[in-house]
Parts: sequence; structure tokens; C-alpha cells
Amino acid sequence: MVLFALFIVFIVLPIAELYVIIQMGSWIGVLPTIALLIADSVLGAWLLASQGRGAWQRFNGAVQEGRVPAREVADGGLIMFGGALLLTPGFLTDILGFLMILPPTRAIMRSGLTRTVMRRMTIAVTGAAPRRRTRAARRDGGGPAAGAPRRAPSGQAYDVDGTAVEIDTRGLPG
Repeated sequence: MVLFALFIVFIVLPIAELYVIIQMGSWIGVLPTIALLIADSVLGAWLLASQGRGAWQRFNGAVQEGRVPAREVADGGLIMFGGALLLTPGFLTDILGFLMILPPTRAIMRSGLTRTVMRRMTIAVTGAAPRRRTRAARRDGGGPAAGAPRRAPSGQAYDVDGTAVEIDTRGLPG
């Protein structure tokens, strides 16, 4: 899978970018194509700076409030990666970079990224992919085996609902 992704990134994407640049050059001319590539790089750099500054401020705010800045870290990563794509010459990478930097589309990408990371973390921790609940099970509030005790990877049953314990934080630093 990693080899396939590298093949796409380093072989297919540059060829596709060259094709699109050549087609754009034949459609609007060479100088307007070059000017457009320069303009979207400048616009991308400006967007990267402004969105990056905002993400950094939100990150600092989350830390000062004492909450885990997971959303802010994901936004920062998407903004940095999107900025790198915007600075790369080419129209396809610019489109993807703009999608990563603009807040509405970044939120969609962040939710997909979060789902993917959580699924991979579940596989890494439990050794098995999470079970998907059916539409009827979601509607009824139960899982595929509602009422039956779920089993830990070791085969022992464990409490799905869990237990909450209140911890006295008075006297702790921070």
C-alpha cells in the first residue's frame, strides 16, 4: 500500500501536473499559464500565513484553557501540508492545497482524517478492526450483539459501559 502511494505521488502526480499545465498553456497561452501559477502560489502563501496564524492562536487558546488541542493540531497539520502543496508548481496540487487550507473543506478533511486515525489506532490497540453497527442497530441503540458481553482480545469479557472515577485535583500543580 505504501509503495502504491509513493508511486502515485512521485510518478503519476507529476505526469498529471505536466499534462494539465501543457493543456492550460495551449488553451490560454504560455505567459498567462505561468502568471496563473505564480499568482496562485502567492495567494497560497498568503492563505498559509493567515490560516496558520489563526490555527496557532487556537492551539495556544486550547492549551491555556487546559483542554487537549487535538482539533487544532489536525488543523495545523492540514494547513502545513496544504501550504506545501500550494507552493509546489501545478494546478492539481494547488486545488488540493486550497481544499486543505480553506476552513469549510478543511473541516471535512479533518473529520475524515480523524476517522481514519481512530480506526488505525483501534486496530493497533485491539488487533482487530472496529465492528460496524448496522443501521437498525444504530436506530435501536444496540450493537450487532446487543446485550451480549463483548470480549477483549484475550477472550475475557469486559465492561462496555465503563466506570467513571472522580479524582480530587485540588493541590495538584497546574
